[in-house]
Amino acid sequence: MSEFQNNPESRVGRRMIWLAAIGLLGGLYALFSSLEDGGNSIRTLDTTSTTVVLEQDRSGHYEVPGLINGRPVVFLVDTGATDVALPESVARSLGLKFGPRVQVMTAAGPALAWMTRLDEVSIGGIRRLNVRATITSGEFNGVLLGMSFLKHFNLQQRDGTLVISEALSHNK
Repeated sequence: MSEFQNNPESRVGRRMIWLAAIGLLGGLYALFSSLEDGGNSIRTLDTTSTTVVLEQDRSGHYEVPGLINGRPVVFLVDTGATDVALPESVARSLGLKFGPRVQVMTAAGPALAWMTRLDEVSIGGIRRLNVRATITSGEFNGVLLGMSFLKHFNLQQRDGTLVISEALSHNK
């Protein structure tokens, strides 16, 4: 054996290098895991609070898991949408009633849709009853969380974070 292999200081040095490498790999794993989910997380700041904090995804959007009439959906927060809007296929799977047919303006131009009411919409600890919604005949990914829900809450956006909290005079 060489003198280098028998030296106790060199064994300690090698162990430190291994520990540093393992720490580096663990840190890289945590970093890439957080990037993989796109930062789409919902956090409640306080268990007694009705505040939801969302982080922007890489596309600059805010997505949040929620419930429509007690059934899980993923919402795309859209302050430019007048109503909560969902595709016909999702509306049928939720058993929603299709109300009067109307023409709506979408990002892709005019489209036909149906009006409906949602018994309950919730995200985190925030909920609203009897929410106006639009069922679109075209298909798109996700359910838009529009202003028929959001207008009842305070919205604050800063540095890639959107905070949604109950307004002071909030009537459910």
